[in-house]
Amino acid sequence: MQFSTQPLWLVGFRPFFALACLSGLALPVLWALFFSGTLTPPPAPFSPTQWHAHEMFFGFGWAVMGGFLLTSTKNWVKIRGYHGVALILLVGAWLLERAGMWFAGALPPLVFRLSSNLFLASIVAMLLWSLIRHRQSDSFRDNYFFLIILPLFLVAKNLLLSDGHFQAGASMTMGLFRVAFLVMLERTLTQFMKNAMQATILRNALLDTGIKLLALLLVVASLLPVAVAAWIGLLLGLLLVGRFVYWKPQLALRRLDIGIMYLGYLAIVAQLLLQFIDYLVQPGWIGSVPLHVFTFGAMGLIIPAMLIRIVNGHTGRKVVFDRLDKTVLWIMIAGFVIRIVVPQIDPAGYLHWISLAAASWFVSFSILAWRYIPYLLQARVDGREH
Repeated sequence: MQFSTQPLWLVGFRPFFALACLSGLALPVLWALFFSGTLTPPPAPFSPTQWHAHEMFFGFGWAVMGGFLLTSTKNWVKIRGYHGVALILLVGAWLLERAGMWFAGALPPLVFRLSSNLFLASIVAMLLWSLIRHRQSDSFRDNYFFLIILPLFLVAKNLLLSDGHFQAGASMTMGLFRVAFLVMLERTLTQFMKNAMQATILRNALLDTGIKLLALLLVVASLLPVAVAAWIGLLLGLLLVGRFVYWKPQLALRRLDIGIMYLGYLAIVAQLLLQFIDYLVQPGWIGSVPLHVFTFGAMGLIIPAMLIRIVNGHTGRKVVFDRLDKTVLWIMIAGFVIRIVVPQIDPAGYLHWISLAAASWFVSFSILAWRYIPYLLQARVDGREH
């Protein structure tokens, strides 16, 4: 069997979810070591904080996003999807970006720009090509949101790494991930509740579209007057709360595998409300609380659950969360509390709590890597090709 025909290269989620597991266990630990002074960051034309934000969003986050979208878009537009050599080249570009970020201080500026943009530019172009070329067979009419946000990730990435626009880049990046998560949660939770609970949750076209349009507007929050962005965020948060009430949380929260998705949804709401409170009274949080509520809450809680579900389902296995899977989710919930809540109570131990939160990611994603990377390297157990 040729290398390019190995099961790992059959469909996008396989290599990129493997990379997500490995980066999810390594990147937070590296940051904790940098933050504590235990390890010296390599020389770079950007700050260690910029490195951390970039690697968590565009290293870990886009390993997940890339794997999810490469897999889902092919199903949405009913095509074979990228596989083989195309995926190998994308993985090579992702790895090149990680190396470029680490050795940035030793690279000529042009080489660094190439290494840091090649992966994202390539995968965005490939995803857009699939969605645009096959738009007539697209199952979802609102995929135009992806046509808008995917190119904007390139803008956000370069702002994030620039000298004077880090905050704008971070705000834009979080806003783009917020749109993607809201689109994904609408589609997946509707199906999960129907299949697992035989329950129908509220789907109102006007409300759903309004929510996504407000989220899209917040992508450029840094260009808006602070008060305008804050009130738009509050309105979006209130609409999300209103919809949440009709999404039958009393049923969903009975099951950890679905309930954790609802907690991630609430983390998006919490981030918006905390941002509004920050605008009103500037309470002086310990750490960047609104941002980390999103990264530890929305991303940290939803991603492991989705990874477990997708890997099992798309390798022909039953989608069942056993005790070890649930342990991973509980550890991530604990990591959220340790990183967000505890430092507000014990600010003197902030460094300790950051290290413990990073350790929670290390343990959780180590378990996921140990458990699920072998599945990603093997053929489907049900005999189907991909």
